[in-house]
Parts: sequence; C-alpha cells; structure tokens
Amino acid sequence: MQQGGGGLLLPEMMLVLFAMGILLTDYLLEARDKYFNALMAMLGVIFSAICLWQLRPAAASGQAIGFSNSLLVDPFFLFFAFIFLIATALVIILSVRYLQIEDENHGEYYALILFAAVGMMFMASGYDLIVQFLGLETMAISFYVLAGFLRRDRRSNESAVKYLLLGAFSSAILAYGFSILYGLGATANLSPFGGPLPPRTNLEVIQVAVEARGHGDMLVILALVTVVSGLFFKVAAVPFHQWAPDVYEGSPTPITAYISVASKTASFALLLRLLLTVFWPVRLDWEMLVAGVAILSLTVGNFAAITQTNIKRMLAYSSISHVGYILLGIVAAASSPQGFLTGMKGVAFYLFVYGFMTIGAFAVVIVLQRQGIISDELDDLNGLYRRSPASAVVLLIFMLSLAGIPPLAGFVGKYFILQALIETGHNRLALFGALYIVPALYYYFRIVAHAYLYEPGNAPSPILTIGQKVAFVALSAVTVAAGIYPEPFIHFATYSLFFPMGFSGH
Repeated sequence: MQQGGGGLLLPEMMLVLFAMGILLTDYLLEARDKYFNALMAMLGVIFSAICLWQLRPAAASGQAIGFSNSLLVDPFFLFFAFIFLIATALVIILSVRYLQIEDENHGEYYALILFAAVGMMFMASGYDLIVQFLGLETMAISFYVLAGFLRRDRRSNESAVKYLLLGAFSSAILAYGFSILYGLGATANLSPFGGPLPPRTNLEVIQVAVEARGHGDMLVILALVTVVSGLFFKVAAVPFHQWAPDVYEGSPTPITAYISVASKTASFALLLRLLLTVFWPVRLDWEMLVAGVAILSLTVGNFAAITQTNIKRMLAYSSISHVGYILLGIVAAASSPQGFLTGMKGVAFYLFVYGFMTIGAFAVVIVLQRQGIISDELDDLNGLYRRSPASAVVLLIFMLSLAGIPPLAGFVGKYFILQALIETGHNRLALFGALYIVPALYYYFRIVAHAYLYEPGNAPSPILTIGQKVAFVALSAVTVAAGIYPEPFIHFATYSLFFPMGFSGH
C-alpha cells in the first residue's frame, strides 16, 4: 500500500467545519430561524457524502492509507461511513419539530450530532489503536451530552449520568485492553515490513505479534477479553446491557434512535476491524465467547422486552436481541472461508437494514410527541390507525420487519445469518436464532395491537410535518425494497468485505 494524503480526511473535515459553523452562527439566529441549524447540519452531511463518494477509486486501488499507516480508507470503511451519514441525516430531519416542541432548539445539538459522526468515522477507518480510541471517545462524549440535552427533564438527566458513569467504566476496560495490545506490539518482528516502520500501535504490527504467540497465550486472551468486553458494552450485549433501557427511555427520542443505530453500528465496525485483523490468528479463542454472548443477548433481550409497557424500553431490549443475531453472524464468519463470506455478508446486510427499521420505529414515537406529553407508552399508541392511518401503516411495516416477517428487510437479514450458521455446521445456534423469533413476534405485535385494535380515547391526531413525511417514505421504502428486491442491498453489503487482512497478507 502507498501512503495517502490529507484528502483521506475530507469527509470528516466537512462535518467538523459545518459543526463549527453552526456553533459560530447559532447565537445570531432568532428563535423562529433556528431551523437554519438543521439545514447547515444537513449540508455538512451532504458534502461529507460527496467526499466519501470521491474516495471510492482510491479505496478500491488499495492506496488509501495515510498518516503513518494509522488511517485506512477501504470499502469496509466506506460502507459503514455511508450508514453513519444516512442515520445522521434521518435523525436531523426528525429532530427539527421535536426540539421545537421541547423548546430546546439550540445549535449545539446539531453540532454534537456531527461531532459524533466524526468519531464514528474514525472508529471505522482507524488502523491504529490511538486513532480508534480517540474516535470512540469523540462519539461517546457527544452522546453523553446529547442523552441529557433535555435539561428540564429529570429522566434525561438521570440517563445521561448513568450513561456517563458506565460508559467511562467500559472505556477504561477497553483502554486497559489496548495497553496490553500495545505491549504485544513491542514484541513484534518488524522485519517483513520494510521501509518506514509503522508504530507499535498499528493493527498490522500487533497482528504479527499475536500470530507469533498463537492460540491459547494468556496475555493474548487477557487482551481479547478486555477489548471485547469494552466493545460489548458499546453495543449493549449481555451482560453489559444494563445501561441501555434507562438511556433509551430518558434520552431525547431522536437521540435514542441515533444511539440505537449509529453508535452500535460504529462499535460493531470497530469490533469487526479488531477481530478480523488483530485477533484473526486466534479466532478459536473468541469464537465460543462471541457465541455465548450472542445466546445470552437473544435470551435476555427477548424475554425482558415481553414485560415492558414503555415503547422505548421495549425497543431497547429488542435491540439487544438484534445484537445477538449480528454476533451469530460473526461466529459463522470465523468458522471457515465460505462461512466468512456468507456470515460477513449477513452481518453487513443486517446492520444496514437494522438502521432503517429501527429509526422508523422511533420516528413513530417522535410523531406522537406533543407539548408536555412524552407519548412513549404503549397506551399512547391506542387507536393510531384511526388517528393517523399513515403513521399506523409505517409502524406496521417496521414492526413486521423487526420481527423478521417476509417479505421485509428484517426477514432477509435473519435468513442470511441463519443460512451462514447452517452452512458452517452451527445447527444448534441456528435453531436458537430461529426459535427466538417467536417471543419477538409477541412483543412486536403488542405494539401493532395497540395501534390497530384499541380505542383511541381522547388522544389527538398527530400532525405530520413535511420532514417527517419524507423520513417515513424513505425509511419504509428501503425496509420494503430490501425485502422484496434485496439484490442491490446485498451487493452493497458484499462491497464491505473487500478490505485487507493486513499489509503482509495475513
């Protein structure tokens, strides 16, 4: 690979420049003109997406690496970066009216969303422990503030404090694991590299050291356990999931959607980058660990969701179960070369469509919000079909997709995961994954029942803004299209698999 230039940072630079512009101009805007902040943020996302698109030739040629081999722009990064930008754009659209209702329409809200997106991009493109950790903390700190953005809401304040304390604890565990990996990197034989030697924090250097120590080395296992434990917290996998229900319930609903989709996707990007490079030579050490966490996440997530009456808490527990399915795909990918292709394709496709159907579910909750009423309980959905048929129809689409009902995107995602497990001989894991669709049907259809079968009572009809209508159309269209005609989306997911396993071909 050849050394790249500063152009590799253009997507992140666009987001930073527009975020700083929002902070500088916000105080000049009257209250009625605050929508300009959202417009500026959307422009930042658009310019960042254009820069990403222009990086495709360099990523395909394998020459997009720079800054002392610490930043790698490859198809893997481009795939995840586009997911981050899509989620960011949708959350910005859904936030405009929400902030007006809450009377918290401040420019720093949109700036923090863009800063969080910058952190996510560095998590996906970082090929160095320092870059990855800085990206993770940039994202995390932004979310700590955004989770408590409703300053007059006690639930929001409590969720932010819990998120901060537990997030700092998980970051400390991850940093400890990174310090062990740095120590391992100091023992690596760098003779195969030639030319300017990469730093000891480079993933390829550490991979060489891990491969030299081999399967069963206690220091490697300690690094593996601490690193994946820190990242399991970020994706809310059991037993590191305790923060998720409270943070989901207390955070502003658009931020809840952003945390559920973008934060988890970025954390999975970092987890995959580490497992498929640094820890790939010792995959026998982590295959069963990931499988056990996947089963626990499916079990706890599904059965805890059954008892919830708050929509956001129910979706929090259901998201934990979806983490279980994604982890099962990673298990399949670690089993064999054929399993790698099928499993990773399933993981990439699942992460992509999960974002659309999850943001869509939270978008319905946002539409129900009105002045002084949070509207995130199941009873708030009563009679939604009579009050707002359009909202009820898209809610049905998202719930059926999350449950895995054909012919929607969620079904195709689960199909690829289960297919990969069967092809690699993990029949029991595939059986567990299939059986846990049953409890998911129950709690997702509880939401549908409240919307279609219950009387509306005195609840007013929600009024959809133009932005919310656009978001509903985009989210539901992708959810349906990816189920009925998944080939383009499968091709996009397969594109993410073309990334180097290391500079020396490991």
